[in-house]
Amino acid sequence: MTETRLNDRAVIRLSATDGSEDIRAFLQGLVTQDMMAVAPDAPQWSALLSAQGKLLFDFFLWVDGDDILIDCEAEQADALVKRLKLYRLRRKIEIGLDDSLAVHWALKAADKPVDPRLPAIGHRWLGAAAHAAGADDAYRQHRLSLGVTEGQAELGSDKTLWLECNATELGGVSFAKGCYVGQENTARMNYRQKVNRRMVVVPISEADDKRQRLAYPAYGLSVEHRRVEDIRGRDLPDWLAQAIAPE
Repeated sequence: MTETRLNDRAVIRLSATDGSEDIRAFLQGLVTQDMMAVAPDAPQWSALLSAQGKLLFDFFLWVDGDDILIDCEAEQADALVKRLKLYRLRRKIEIGLDDSLAVHWALKAADKPVDPRLPAIGHRWLGAAAHAAGADDAYRQHRLSLGVTEGQAELGSDKTLWLECNATELGGVSFAKGCYVGQENTARMNYRQKVNRRMVVVPISEADDKRQRLAYPAYGLSVEHRRVEDIRGRDLPDWLAQAIAPE
């Protein structure tokens, strides 16, 4: 593959405009991931939730010196910037799009970071934002073939509880980091092991219109929000089948 840029992704940069500000500390109380786990070449999948624990935005967190970079959906980038600025209040933190950077993906790129959700997804990195035809279609088709969903079109906005998005299994949440927006309900679901529904990718021939979030006819796949008992026994990826196996 010669094209690696994901054109439907954008990069947001958070920078301190005062030496007393700590970007990690600012985000620690907002996002689902432990900011201490975010390290150079070790991006983390994370989310910003509603107070009820429902997904508003999912994204990847990267480190660039003292700055934090957010790899997010391009269509949602402005809305995410606006939401983060609401939480900023009077803190001296600059939050805005960094148009000099782009998100890149390749199935094989040994010198680049592995996708933190599943190694089988491939390699993900940030690089120069040179114009390119893009690898969006190849990335999307490969990701869905592994049963991994992402973004508002598939997961919804303020519709789906974060753990129903398979956040535990795909490393999108820390249960040891302390409080963040939506933490109480998320922690309670984990403690009680009460994740009754899951985001799942099924053959479009088996689609359920009432549960469908998005259809991909070109791939023959349907992204759906189904009850766990409705998907047990189906041909699921190993990581999901193990997660929902009855005890």
